[in-house]
Amino acid sequence: MIITIDCRHLEYSGIGVYLQGCLPYFLDTDNYFYLIGDSVKLESFVSGRKNVCVLDCHIKPFSLCELFLFPKRLLSIINKGTLYYSAYCNIPRGIKIPVYTTIHDIIFPDFPELVTNIGLMARMWFYRRAFRKSKKMFTVSEFSKSRIQHHLGSTKPIIVTHVAIQPRFTEYIDKNRDIQKKQTIVFIGNIKKHKGLDYLLDAFLSAKKEGLPHKLIIIGSKENFRSSDNAILKKIYSVNADSVSFSGFISDEQLVTVLSEASLLAQPSLYEGFGLPPLEAMTFGTHALVSDIPAFKEIYSDFPVTFFRAGDADDLKNKLLEILQRPPPEPLVLTKELSLRFTFEKTAKVILRELEA
Repeated sequence: MIITIDCRHLEYSGIGVYLQGCLPYFLDTDNYFYLIGDSVKLESFVSGRKNVCVLDCHIKPFSLCELFLFPKRLLSIINKGTLYYSAYCNIPRGIKIPVYTTIHDIIFPDFPELVTNIGLMARMWFYRRAFRKSKKMFTVSEFSKSRIQHHLGSTKPIIVTHVAIQPRFTEYIDKNRDIQKKQTIVFIGNIKKHKGLDYLLDAFLSAKKEGLPHKLIIIGSKENFRSSDNAILKKIYSVNADSVSFSGFISDEQLVTVLSEASLLAQPSLYEGFGLPPLEAMTFGTHALVSDIPAFKEIYSDFPVTFFRAGDADDLKNKLLEILQRPPPEPLVLTKELSLRFTFEKTAKVILRELEA
């Protein structure tokens, strides 16, 4: 087969992680690949391989150019291939071969307050267009599958393909085997309402008043936060820097170190399609305190996590104190079965099997 893969999402948070994780396993097969994207950013994936060609493209996903001005030269090459795969739900206009896409979640119709009415209409248009044009779709959990079917219909095959820890993290984990725990709690995400940072701050500050000595580290970019919820930002900035801090952008190696040193990861999400940070934390030896939302209950029920009632700051505070005021827990070690439950090798195999069917 000649497979075209849209790699323009390579550095887009969760979508990028999914794509980066699967891509090496795709390229290790006997198929031939066209990769759409920045040739510089793709160099590490294609170096030394003879079964891949980069179609250098800097047109932004979901842009008017993608819909109406996508280069005819690239379309001519793509349409000579067998199929087109996107790790998200954007599809350039003019593709005539079978299309396969991934929708990681369909949060906007479930949480319409995250966007304007016009923004919701635009996103639903792209969702529906991808659903209509795709031969098959992929998503990251049974929960997401159920929500996609609810909003878009059940006439299209939707296959669950999980997110996982990136294989390259292994070398960083080995470096942090003997790391010492610190009195830190880590949150990974942004300040959009569905991530739950607002009530995590309330719970954390209440716990501090009851003697919790720990510091909360928010892993994420301040620049991205400034365009979001100003009320939460004001709350964060009103807190003493010794109690709450932003990490700013950090590398993969730094992420492993911060998570390995932490006493606890707190993930208070109100909505997720999968939710990778708890898996990352446990892989790096840190316990996870997570909300009891459907996706987390589906993904993590067999893992050694602690659940609390989603949106309940008092229950979150009580669980924080319960976990952190007793003798520090030993670094977590997942069983081999749990550590191998979600891998990108498995995910890539499922996608390739469905593409070949």
